[in-house]
Amino acid sequence: MEYSTAQIAEMVKKVLSEMSDRAPAPTSPCAPAGGCPTNGEVPVGVSNRHIHLTKADLETLYGKGYELTPLKDLSQPGQYACKETLTIVGPSLRPIENVRVLGPLRSKSQVEISMTDSYVLKVKPPVRESGNLTGSAPIRIVGPKGIVELKEGCIIANRHIHMSPTDAQAFKVKDCDTVTVDVCGTRRTRWYDVQVRVHKDFRLEMHVDTDDANAVGIGNGSKVKVVKEKC
Repeated sequence: MEYSTAQIAEMVKKVLSEMSDRAPAPTSPCAPAGGCPTNGEVPVGVSNRHIHLTKADLETLYGKGYELTPLKDLSQPGQYACKETLTIVGPSLRPIENVRVLGPLRSKSQVEISMTDSYVLKVKPPVRESGNLTGSAPIRIVGPKGIVELKEGCIIANRHIHMSPTDAQAFKVKDCDTVTVDVCGTRRTRWYDVQVRVHKDFRLEMHVDTDDANAVGIGNGSKVKVVKEKC
């Protein structure tokens, strides 16, 4: 059986994604494991493309009365990956399949992708805080029972750090502050304007997407360091 160039590219992407999920996190050369807020270190969580759904949209995609099936807990308390995966389609009509649904259900459906994904889909999502969807890009979600057409809801998530109030006190920051972060991966760099998000249920972790992580050579569990605050 012969495969088209597009089919081969998609298979390669899936294999690389699976290898990344199984691979141990790279060790940061300038941030030893076991860091804590007192030295400015923050563990990293890498977010692949994913979908958040409302109850109404879940039932459109899977049928009346359908409920999400939890697969595994995520690092942030109360958040979990689901067994359900869906297909997203943009103006290019080149679908991206097997996009993971995350729970629990939300008040607005949201699709988070990387800049690389946006080139495949031919959409122009803004870089936004999760939940800030006004004026964001349209996207189509295809499920086994139906299709959801989001007029807005597709974003590239901004770089952000989850903190508990205790963590925020240690770092001397407050909710919605922005900080600068040093990254010591295989390609050392510095990230500016990283948003701080503080909540009593949050666990200390910086979230970046796969483009950011791959560009600097870090993975889940790597450490980055908050080096200064911005006004």
